[in-house]
Amino acid sequence: MTDQDLDLAYTAVCHALAEAGPQQAQRLLAMLCLALLVRFDRAEDVLPVIESVRQRAAEP
Repeated sequence: MTDQDLDLAYTAVCHALAEAGPQQAQRLLAMLCLALLVRFDRAEDVLPVIESVRQRAAEP
C-alpha cells in the first residue's frame, strides 16, 4: 500500500467514525477489524499484527 493509499484509507475510517459518532465508534471499529481479519487465511498470520498493535497502543 502506498502512502497515498494509506492516507485515503485512514481518511475514510476517520469519516466513518465521525459519521457513526462516539456511541457507535467502538462497534464500527470492531466490525471493521473483523472484516479485515477474514481477509487473512490463517490466524497465525494475524496474531503478530494484533500483538504489535497491542504493544504500540500501550505505549505512553
